[in-house]
Amino acid sequence: MAAASKFQVMTMTDAAAERVRELVDNADGDALGLRVGIKKGGCAGMEYTMDLVKEAGPGDDVVEDKGAKLFVDPSAVLFLLGTEMDFEVTKFRSGFVFKNPNEVSACGCGESVSLQEANPAVMAGQDR
Repeated sequence: MAAASKFQVMTMTDAAAERVRELVDNADGDALGLRVGIKKGGCAGMEYTMDLVKEAGPGDDVVEDKGAKLFVDPSAVLFLLGTEMDFEVTKFRSGFVFKNPNEVSACGCGESVSLQEANPAVMAGQDR
């Protein structure tokens, strides 16, 4: 099983953590948390992905906060460094929202984004 690291790739707001806990608690089976990743697609080039996790994958980065657990797909880590995941409910939609410092642009509908890899030296405060 993947071990939690001291540095967390992502953070969750209280609302996001609450929603993750709800999804896991209401899932059929033995869900441990949600896996967050990215895939090519959408009009801006990339889309966030989320799936229930029953078992940690090799190389998953584990984010544990506020009683919720995220598993970050290893291929997505450099695109998600410094991202805050929130959950919002509006009059017309509800869902997870990503505040990602690596986002270059987004489509009008908000479902896809263009991302660049994070510079780990900047994230560590070494490039100031």
